Amino acid sequence: MADLTLSQIWIYPVKSLGGISLQTAKVMPKGLQFDRRWMLVDSTGQFLTQRIHSKMALFKLSFADEQLLINFKEHSLSVPINQTSDQVIRAQIWDDTVSVCEVSSEYNAWFSKHLGIDCRLVRFPEENERRVDPEYALTEEHVSLADAYPFLIIGQSSMDDLNKRLPQPLSIKRFRPNLVFTGGEPYEEDTWQNISIGSTRFIGVKACSRCILPTVDPETGQKGPEPLRTLSAYRKVGNDVYFGQNLIAIDHTEIHVGDTISLKPS
Repeated sequence: MADLTLSQIWIYPVKSLGGISLQTAKVMPKGLQFDRRWMLVDSTGQFLTQRIHSKMALFKLSFADEQLLINFKEHSLSVPINQTSDQVIRAQIWDDTVSVCEVSSEYNAWFSKHLGIDCRLVRFPEENERRVDPEYALTEEHVSLADAYPFLIIGQSSMDDLNKRLPQPLSIKRFRPNLVFTGGEPYEEDTWQNISIGSTRFIGVKACSRCILPTVDPETGQKGPEPLRTLSAYRKVGNDVYFGQNLIAIDHTEIHVGDTISLKPS
C-alpha cells in the first residue's frame, strides 16, 4: 500500500466563504486555528450559507500581516484577526444557539452591500461553548462554527475515483475539506478510527453526510446537479450521501503538509 501523506490543509475562516490553503496549521480543540471562527448572520441572527446564497462562494480570503483579507470582485475588506468586540448577540446555527460577537457596523455594511442581503459579521470566541453531537463525542468536545465536527478529511484517491465517474472532473474544493491525503484506496477513510498525522492523534467519529453545497462551483457560484447526482448512485445510505470522514483531535499541536499519516488498530 502506498504511504499515506497529508497533501493539503484548508481552513474557511468565515463560514461558507472561500477557503485558504495552508502549509502548516495549529490544531485547536474546536478545529484548525481560525477555521470557521467568523460567520455571517441575517437580521434575525440566523447563519447564512452557500446552500441558499451561492454568491457567498465568490468571496475569496487570504491572510496578510495579522489581517484577514476578504475580496469580492474588485472590492476588498481587511479584518484584524484578533479584533474583539463587546457587542455580544445570540445567533442560530442549525439546531445550536450560540453567543457570538458582532465585529463592526462597517463590516456589516460592506457585506450587506456586496451580498445583497442585510447581514452582520460575527465572531465566535474560542472560549464560547458549542458541543459536538453527544452521540459521536468522546468527552464532550466542542466545535467552531463548522456544520457539526471540528475536522473533515478526504482522500485524494476518493476524489479521483469520483472524477472517473463524473461527466467532467471537479475540484476537491467542492467538498470543503480541512485535510486531504494521498495514498491508500478510494474511500478507505470511511473506516478510519485511530489515526495520527505526524505526531498528532485524531479519532474518526462519523462519515460525512453531504448536503447540496458541493453542487456550488466555488469559482463561479453557480449550482448544478453534480457531484451529488453521481454520488447518489453509489454512496447513498438511507437518505444520506457520504463523502469524507469527520474527526476529533486528541492532541492539540501542529500539522504540516507532507506529514505521514499512520493508522492504529481500533
